[in-house]
Amino acid sequence: MKAVEKYAALAHDNNLSLAQMSLAYVNSREFLTANIIGATTMLQLKENIDSIDVVLSESVLKEIQKIHLDFPNPAP
Repeated sequence: MKAVEKYAALAHDNNLSLAQMSLAYVNSREFLTANIIGATTMLQLKENIDSIDVVLSESVLKEIQKIHLDFPNPAP
């Protein structure tokens, strides 16, 4: 939960929803050919689809990596 809190704060600080940031991160991975989204409302679906236009800055990508290193999955 601490990692989720950090990721949520990072998204908030960059005027993104957690879903937008997460999907944009997945979309930025060169090895990925598809991004699976899940939505239960039209608003969520629009937000998920719109994430294709979100480009994360280098500073956000570095902070995501830092959080990941601080809270690896699976934890050691």
